[in-house]
Amino acid sequence: MTPMTPVMPSSPFLCVITDEALCPISLAEQALKGGAAMIQLRHKRASGNQLFLWAIEICKLCHKYHALCIINDRVDIAMASNADGVHLGQQDMPIAAARQLLGHHRIIGISASSLKEAIQAQNDGADYIGFGHIFPTSSKKKDSAPLGTETLRQTTTLISLPIIAIGGINHENAASLISCGASGVAVISAISRAPDQALAADKLLCSINSSLS
Repeated sequence: MTPMTPVMPSSPFLCVITDEALCPISLAEQALKGGAAMIQLRHKRASGNQLFLWAIEICKLCHKYHALCIINDRVDIAMASNADGVHLGQQDMPIAAARQLLGHHRIIGISASSLKEAIQAQNDGADYIGFGHIFPTSSKKKDSAPLGTETLRQTTTLISLPIIAIGGINHENAASLISCGASGVAVISAISRAPDQALAADKLLCSINSSLS
């Protein structure tokens, strides 16, 4: 029996990326309770064994809440844990190689920080694009300037794939990104550093939904 290909969430949606300073399982559960439709497990310093164990548990939680579990960078962990997909950076495994390993029943997302990279990702067969950073952010070290909303708007008009905006996003600016054509927003600190993570996720989701009214 051929596995069913996961479906990208309906727009607009919230993706929460795990924070290396916190337990990813607990953070994922609170974000899902607040309405997140995608969890990306990201931890650059964890061992393969630890990532695998976390991935198994987060996959269970995501499926309980009818959300997607995406693994950052590690195609092997995504395969072993039966996650819904993988998110690759510009310096990670090429999409073609990842697709050969994962097949067409798992999602492949690609990070892009320019229109050129977004077009290349689309041409190479990505399923979605993580585009940014849009605003200044302290969650990840960045050498380049923020792209801003106008660059996002230009990119969404030329790219047919779902685009997830990332970088410096909070409940005050999230709606503007959906208005620019983004299908969703991805955050780390806006949820992970909140006193009530589930409430913060719900508040952010309400903000992006307000762009539709």
